[in-house]
Amino acid sequence: MKTQKQSRVDSLEKRMAATTNVLQHMMNELAYIKDLCIGTLETIKQMPDYEEAIQKLKEKVAEKPSEAKETDASRKTVK
Repeated sequence: MKTQKQSRVDSLEKRMAATTNVLQHMMNELAYIKDLCIGTLETIKQMPDYEEAIQKLKEKVAEKPSEAKETDASRKTVK
C-alpha cells in the first residue's frame, strides 16, 4: 500500500516538474518575443515617413470607428 502512494507521489512530482519546465520555457519565449517586438518598433520608428504613416493610420481609424471592435480583458467582443 505504501509503495502505491509513494509511486503516485513520485508521478505527481514528475508531472509538476514537467509543468514547471514548460511554463519557464513559455516565459522565456514571451520575454524573447517582447524584446523582438520592441526592437522591431524602434527600427520602424527610424524609417523615413514614420510619423506621416502613423498620422494616416490615425485618420483612417477616426473615419471608421464603427468597424473597430472593442474587447474586454477576457478577449470577448464588447458591443
